[in-house]
Amino acid sequence: MLTEETLVQQLKEPDSRSKAFELLVNTYKQRLYWHIRRIVLDHDDADDVLQNAFIKVFKNIDGFKGDSKLYSWMYRIATNEALSFLRTKSKRLGLSDGALQDRMVESLQADVYFEGDAIQLKLQKAIATLPEKQKLIFNMKYFEELKYEEISEILETSVGGLKASYHLASKKIEAYLRQE
Repeated sequence: MLTEETLVQQLKEPDSRSKAFELLVNTYKQRLYWHIRRIVLDHDDADDVLQNAFIKVFKNIDGFKGDSKLYSWMYRIATNEALSFLRTKSKRLGLSDGALQDRMVESLQADVYFEGDAIQLKLQKAIATLPEKQKLIFNMKYFEELKYEEISEILETSVGGLKASYHLASKKIEAYLRQE
């Protein structure tokens, strides 16, 4: 297994770029897919956003300074791509962000790729009620089991703020589930 520094070096070299990028995609595609999927909810949309995220990574790798981990940098790109995709989709459909979230959660029931049961669906509905940042933090901490330090690097925010946001998100989800 290559070190991250070696992989980045190979990505920046024209002779090794193609092979290194293939390794990068194979290494991170599943983790990034699920991160994006938790934001956009739909399988096909997640595939599209993932492809766009990898294209951005490929085009911008020369600008990667190494101030953060490569994974964190790619996560940030994937997150921004997913959020941008949702904003564009809500504008195209003429829906508010909340209405789009409601529609996306409702369509989960018909999604052949959604493997959750009724409880998972309720949890997704509860998560959909959260503000965008709390939703991101909750998904990264709860589902992806990232450490606060990693989330802090990805979202470029303080660990203390993340802990508070995660706590608030958890309380809101708990209250929502008790109502249901």
